[in-house]
Amino acid sequence: MQTYRYPPKESWDQLTARATADYSAKLPVVEEVMQNIRTRGDAAVREFTAKFDKTLLDQFQVSDLELAHAETEIDEGLAIAIRTAASNIRTFHEAQKTTVKKIETQPGVICWQRNMPIEKVGLYIPGGSAPLFSTVLMLALPAMIAGCKEVVLCTPPSPTGKIHPAILFAARLCNVNRVFKIGGIQAIGAMAYGTETVPKVHKIFGPGNSWVTAAKQYVSLNTCSIDMPAGPSELAVIGDGSANPAFVASDLLSQAEHGPDSQVLFITTEESMLQKVSAELTLQLEQLPRRETAVAALGHSRMLLLESMEMVLEFVNEYAPEHLIIQTDEAPALAEKVTSAGSVFIGHYTPESAGDYASGTNHTLPTNGWARSVSGLNLESFCKKITYQEITKEGLQQLGPVIETMAEAELLHAHRNAVTIRIKK
Repeated sequence: MQTYRYPPKESWDQLTARATADYSAKLPVVEEVMQNIRTRGDAAVREFTAKFDKTLLDQFQVSDLELAHAETEIDEGLAIAIRTAASNIRTFHEAQKTTVKKIETQPGVICWQRNMPIEKVGLYIPGGSAPLFSTVLMLALPAMIAGCKEVVLCTPPSPTGKIHPAILFAARLCNVNRVFKIGGIQAIGAMAYGTETVPKVHKIFGPGNSWVTAAKQYVSLNTCSIDMPAGPSELAVIGDGSANPAFVASDLLSQAEHGPDSQVLFITTEESMLQKVSAELTLQLEQLPRRETAVAALGHSRMLLLESMEMVLEFVNEYAPEHLIIQTDEAPALAEKVTSAGSVFIGHYTPESAGDYASGTNHTLPTNGWARSVSGLNLESFCKKITYQEITKEGLQQLGPVIETMAEAELLHAHRNAVTIRIKK
């Protein structure tokens, strides 16, 4: 990791920068795949699945028998763990439901707002270097709680045409029964445009590699909305002299192993922590099966030594990390001062892994600084808001002149007349 001691504020823009993802080179391929899917449907999906995933499929949809059989193919301990995580995620997202509240803005003028579920949603679950069955829980459970009528799940097949049983088990646990063996660009296209087999959806959710991200951005321009801008995973850890260097190193590596383009930061006010954490990183790296991936990520990750905890928080809020861990004795108080982060983990015994899997919060979070303006996935992500208003005769008599005056000032005389004709009546 690159180390910076007391960097001046003029350099913070550089230190908070991520590697800029350029998808322009991918767009010609993405566009070719999308146009083929729009015109040729399943045939194009089958062709690109054979080309990119090296498997030729007769049927895309996972059968009911495959879904039912999945539980017998995974370890009982894993099944219990997935059920526990699902229960916590369900509890947390159930609590996000809101009630309708009617507001009388003035006598006779009543306004209110309702959350309505997005009817058709598509979930993309990566299945390449690691089968992300936890993401099934994070996407499917809030979709079900929100009341989405149709939930479609796509995930890439193995070269033998199989889906990891943990993904299928999690899908069945969440009552998702429309699962398709389709990955990459072709999965996004199939869900965005619809084919003979795959239903067209109104919004697509889920992480993926740079090809999936480019595909999601492409369809979001004119066809289908997406959950949020996505990029490589990232983590910032704040630690003072009370932090356990082994804990810090383990947290940094837990994100570094996601991919070679992941980025992790350790920010401290204690000089001695830099060396202690570095030593722990070296020690723990030797035990990691995904060591090469983590090493690549650490190559563009950073350690920073700053003068005070106030400056640490200022830097973190400017960086706006996807994940933020605060390992200090004053962690709860410091967490109150965080204004930009996807998800915050408070205290020495709150690893980021808890949020990734089982605490109940959602692990689909904004990256690349988008936490300054975008929330992580939540129940409302699967809803749309409809506003309502109802005005009585007496209410319009009071409010009407205001509307007439404003409409006339904007030279919109038909707007004015829609009020005037009612008042005269």
